[in-house]
Amino acid sequence: MEKFTELGLRGEILKGIQDLGFEVPTPVQEKVIPVILEEENDLVALAQTGTGKTAAFGLPLLQKLDASRKETQVLILSPTRELCVQIGKDLQNYAKYCPEIKVTCVYGGADIRRQIRELEKGVHVLVATPGRLCDLIKRQAVNIDAVKSVVLDEADEMLNMGFKEDLNFILDETPETRNTYLFSATMPREVERIAKNYLHDAKEISTGKKNQGADTVSHEYYMVKAKDCYETLHRIVDCAPDMYAIIFVRTKVDARDITKKLQKDGIDCDALHGDLSQSQRDDVMERFRAKRLKVLVATDVAARGLDVDNLTHVINYNLPEDVESYTHRSGRTGRAGKEGISVAIIHSKEKSKLRRIENIIKKKFQYREVPGGEEVCRAQLLFYADKIMATEPKETMDKFQQELFERFEMLSKEEVIQKVVSFEFGKLLKKYASVEDLNLHEPEGREKREKKGRREEREGREGREGREGREGRRRGERRFDDDEYDYTTFSVNVGREDGFTPRDLMAIINDNSPRKGLQIGSIRIFENNTKFEVDVRGVHGFASCFRNISFNGLPFTLTEVKDRYNRERDGGRSREFGGGRKKSGSGKWRSEKRRNEGSTRGRFGEKKRGVEGGNGRSRKK
Repeated sequence: MEKFTELGLRGEILKGIQDLGFEVPTPVQEKVIPVILEEENDLVALAQTGTGKTAAFGLPLLQKLDASRKETQVLILSPTRELCVQIGKDLQNYAKYCPEIKVTCVYGGADIRRQIRELEKGVHVLVATPGRLCDLIKRQAVNIDAVKSVVLDEADEMLNMGFKEDLNFILDETPETRNTYLFSATMPREVERIAKNYLHDAKEISTGKKNQGADTVSHEYYMVKAKDCYETLHRIVDCAPDMYAIIFVRTKVDARDITKKLQKDGIDCDALHGDLSQSQRDDVMERFRAKRLKVLVATDVAARGLDVDNLTHVINYNLPEDVESYTHRSGRTGRAGKEGISVAIIHSKEKSKLRRIENIIKKKFQYREVPGGEEVCRAQLLFYADKIMATEPKETMDKFQQELFERFEMLSKEEVIQKVVSFEFGKLLKKYASVEDLNLHEPEGREKREKKGRREEREGREGREGREGREGRRRGERRFDDDEYDYTTFSVNVGREDGFTPRDLMAIINDNSPRKGLQIGSIRIFENNTKFEVDVRGVHGFASCFRNISFNGLPFTLTEVKDRYNRERDGGRSREFGGGRKKSGSGKWRSEKRRNEGSTRGRFGEKKRGVEGGNGRSRKK
């Protein structure tokens, strides 16, 4: 505990963390605690999940509280209910010997009336999800006018979930004199933009390079045909009998389907996705934390905020659409200094995405061959043998011992072992007796050929662009210029988790738009919603494009986002993240934004490769 005392912590706080078994501070705690205790700077802290960030900001903020003032002094924002509850529990444990300090959590999916009653009693530290806190502020059920410190925990996750407008609204409600502490595992441009807009003279602290993966996690990949992905997953799970893992998939449908297949193959697992009620979700997580489930199959949205210790593996059945999300996935293993493995199952067309992830996390993936039948059987048998050797004989067996010995006296030791193994593993041994090789073997010199292919593609593209530009000028065509358009932003209630893509959006409006030649700006696909920009000259009647339309059975709900441009046009004063704006300058910022957000642009009614046609899943009801 001497190390924590040297950081400036004292008294009841030290006693509380001593009960929790804290001995030596983690690197992020060593760097952050003195800054929050002794300085009045805002702070940007970059640290991976599982490195002790909650204690890093929680311990000093609890110590700085004035418990005699019955008002909210610390506001902590987190992206999910689970993380919100976990932070609240941790803070209450830290303040175990400070009973006068009141910590309250507010989040969606719970009775808001009960939360309002808790707030009326007075609270010093408020931990909240952005959506629920916005509701409480609008109901005038919470007062954050006296807040001295605001913590944005997992800031990149909150932005990826589409909370930019909510964060903007909340931060505008807090005093200008507050201190803001931003914690994030990755630093995409949107997080940097928040830091620039809302933090003042911020000190930057990092326990690693930006977006870099944890050193305790090794990264592996298996390359197979798309049709063999499930069989590969099954073998990987069977080949690691002591596995305790999360399997990440892209959509709710995938989560359900893969879970059913794994259960049918005798693997203890369950699914976590957006269609579960809160009670169902709690039940699944209770069984997983108790290790009654070997693996959990989850979508990115459903898994956000999960706090599960000792995971041995993270398996990416699908690589994330947003490659930066991989950092969050892999960061769920290898926590608290323990080693973990992050596995990716890919097909040949996904190698380029794997390379992009490597560039982000600054680590190389190791190629692994899919286990064959002999390898799986050996792993299972040796694990079973180790369990038997580690088992202490029960005294109650003594009374049956003589009868058992007599029953097996005609058999040798080798015969007994063979019979036991055959009885226990007969089906497994039969299944894996002769299985096909699923590997798409990596040829030598792969990286050299990939670089050559990328160079040839780039040179070909530059040549085509040059020819097209010359031909356009010869025909006297006017080149498209972003600077000529004003945009407003719309939001629709389907996203990445539902399998929705920019191509689907463009196809829907191509088929249903009352006006041809409508200009579309950036398209941003989040996990459970999509935001896109439309030329303000075509906004009138635009909502009719989505009337009586469904996607994969989900009816569309379209809303116009009241962004900065709309508010200025309507005479409003509120300032919000993102949204419509009048373009100016060279358009370079726009091209960078499209490249980083996966935006798609096009004019409805025009032929544009990769846009027309969609995938046929949208239909009139």
